[in-house]
Amino acid sequence: MKPENYLLFSFLLLLAAYVIFRRLIRRVYLEKGRLTWLSTSLQLVIFGGVIAFPYLFYPPEWPWFWRVEGYAEPGLRISGMIVIVLGFVVAIGTMIWFGLKRALGFEAKGLVRKGLYRFTRNPQILGGYLLVGGTVLQQPSWYGVGWILLYGWVGHWMIRTEEEHLRSRFGEEYERYCADTPRYLFTLKKTRRQTF
Repeated sequence: MKPENYLLFSFLLLLAAYVIFRRLIRRVYLEKGRLTWLSTSLQLVIFGGVIAFPYLFYPPEWPWFWRVEGYAEPGLRISGMIVIVLGFVVAIGTMIWFGLKRALGFEAKGLVRKGLYRFTRNPQILGGYLLVGGTVLQQPSWYGVGWILLYGWVGHWMIRTEEEHLRSRFGEEYERYCADTPRYLFTLKKTRRQTF
């Protein structure tokens, strides 16, 4: 694919993600206090587009998920497979443990601070990042770097919208959770200067 087409389709997908997450989903949260089937379906369409992006627009030799054979060195291929499996366990396992209705935004009975939610406020997005990153390890390219950035940007917009909703719904309890648990996997804490 020509780089200009790649950039154009990336831009269009980012624009659609922005409109869905930062405009439409935000409005649904404000009006209904939870997601609807339509809003959840639109989120899934956006993430489906991000996950399918390399298979629709990248070079024909780009591998399908979970291939051990490929063009990368054997160490990268095997490392990629390990990261992909870990991503599946984190993303799908968390959704099942959390409950599909809650994971898809239909219910919000209270904050969950157990399991992987002790280490990150967004284990499902982190699991998706591992899936994308593992696939890119199996077939390293500049297209793959773009895919990682695309997934990160879209995921961040979704997270920011959810955070606004949770902050308005749970208030101080959510603020304490944010102070104790990083958004992704780690937090760079600001150090306070001591004055003498």
